[in-house]
Amino acid sequence: MARIDLDLAHAYKANPQRDEDYALLPLKMTFDDGGAYALLGPSGCGKTTLLNIISGLVRPSQGGVKFDGVEVTGRTPQQRNIAQVFQFPVIYDTMTVAENLAFPLRNRGASADKIKQRVGRIAEMLEMSGQLNMRAAGLAADAKQKISLGRGLVREDVSAVLFDEPLTVIDPHLKWQLRRKLKQIHHELKLTLVYVTHDQVEALTFADQVVVMTRGRAVQVGSASELFERPQHTFVGHFIGSPGMNFLPATVTPGAPAGATLLGVRPEYVTLAAPQAEGAVPATITQAQDIGTYWLLTAKLADGSVVRARLTGAQAVPTVGDAVWLGVRGQHTCYYKDEVLLS
Repeated sequence: MARIDLDLAHAYKANPQRDEDYALLPLKMTFDDGGAYALLGPSGCGKTTLLNIISGLVRPSQGGVKFDGVEVTGRTPQQRNIAQVFQFPVIYDTMTVAENLAFPLRNRGASADKIKQRVGRIAEMLEMSGQLNMRAAGLAADAKQKISLGRGLVREDVSAVLFDEPLTVIDPHLKWQLRRKLKQIHHELKLTLVYVTHDQVEALTFADQVVVMTRGRAVQVGSASELFERPQHTFVGHFIGSPGMNFLPATVTPGAPAGATLLGVRPEYVTLAAPQAEGAVPATITQAQDIGTYWLLTAKLADGSVVRARLTGAQAVPTVGDAVWLGVRGQHTCYYKDEVLLS
């Protein structure tokens, strides 16, 4: 396992001049030894480029990469001792499950006893002990991807295991189980794991720390709680949560920088308030959806702004067309200027 330090930027075109020219804008970041991290963001945000720079598949156009304080920018994935699991299964169909799992160890000359012990442990973790003697060709896509995951995890000496959206081919009802299984494996093996995904549930379930990325920039690194409660950037507020954070035009005084600001409040913290209540705004209900465990209200303010509220409990739910007052200001409210959280 290794501590990974990044201080770099990357552009696929020569002589980048504008932010738009960069796949990755300048960033400094550290992945601690034994940590579980997720790179989260929409397609094209730079997360796979960052993963491939860590692995050695891509060399950054500026700056470099260090493993445990040692410069590795010019080293190959093999020289960096990286294991990488890709979006689609990369296995040998003619081999058995056991032979596939053993392949990385045999390549490095591990003893037969060591191979048997390690393969048995990883197979048990992935609940594949009963399939060890089956040929991979006859297995379903999700089982083949479990083999790929196992091959990434089977070596004890790797610097890091990198996952590039590994659950894409997994049936939806199995994804939750496998996410929890990866979390359990991380706690048992203490490997440095970096996981790329565009799915916030995957990221927040798997990782201790999530790197949220947009437009080639890492805008926040934090735990699930930190990303939800105190988004450092409006993109984080929008991207994390279902639905995302409400943003309303606001004026902040005193002590705030001059210019327009935004009030940010999660739908979970929007409340039905008494008329004229402090911190409340008048609104008209435009939609009321019964989600089962909560009601999702959509309302429009006088200036055209839209506010969503998640209501739980036994309180009366307004209907479409009702005039209400919504509490949007409280201890969970955040304020933003130029997309960045005001401290």
